Amino acid sequence: MFEIAQLQTTATQVRRDILRQVHGAKSGHPGGSLGCADVLTALYFRIMQHDASFKMDGKNEDVFFLSNGHISPVFYSVLARAGYFPVKELSTFRKLNTRLQGHPTTHEHLPGVRIASGSLGQGLSVACGAAFSKRMNGDKNLVFSLHGDGELQEGQIWEAAQFAAHHKLDNLISIVDWNLQQIDGPTEKVMANGDLEAKFKAFGWTVIHMNGNDMADVVSTLERCKLNVGDGKPQMILMKTAMGFGVDFMMNDHNWHGVAPNDEQLSKALAQLPETLGDY
Repeated sequence: MFEIAQLQTTATQVRRDILRQVHGAKSGHPGGSLGCADVLTALYFRIMQHDASFKMDGKNEDVFFLSNGHISPVFYSVLARAGYFPVKELSTFRKLNTRLQGHPTTHEHLPGVRIASGSLGQGLSVACGAAFSKRMNGDKNLVFSLHGDGELQEGQIWEAAQFAAHHKLDNLISIVDWNLQQIDGPTEKVMANGDLEAKFKAFGWTVIHMNGNDMADVVSTLERCKLNVGDGKPQMILMKTAMGFGVDFMMNDHNWHGVAPNDEQLSKALAQLPETLGDY
């Protein structure tokens, strides 16, 4: 189990991986990936019970579903650093015939990826199905999912939210990356989500707030959520993050949602993130 300092060190390297992947491909989504580096690192290096040898059915282990699949660079980096596939494979991100597609896919058989994602709004339905299946099979392990706040504009999210509460899926812990940014601008301008806490509570969920860019808060919140399992309610973590966290000129700027840094920008960004575990 990684302690806070180890998790912070790993998250810093993950952020370097993100930037180098997107720069190398000259395309991709660095903003949300950088913002979610802490929570993905905490999940895979401390919170979840999982096996990097990877079984697709996920029996007797915790499983994670990335619904906002465009932030694949952070997912790939964490999976590689956690031993699911060689770290050097990160250099193939978005290249021809790579397993590391721009959005995660299953036909490439990349270890750690259980669903193709990127069609926003679908991931919560899949997570509900997995949580329901685990309960039917007597599997006591948990299901985690991650979503973008812009994704909450999709109606399927709310159908799944209703399903989860009705079936008392208390083995489901979902997280919203609440960075208030999406590709076309601030979520409040594109289509305001309103009071998310009140909405999820009205649907029958337990709602928890978390600072997604404070590793200590991430760990303590996720560990507290695990203690709530068994109370009959699914849990939604509203995770405040800064898009582009860790790189000063990217932070809180929706323009970095899906733009690759050029050579000069990459150099400037990496200078703010010391190499900790070795670059690929």
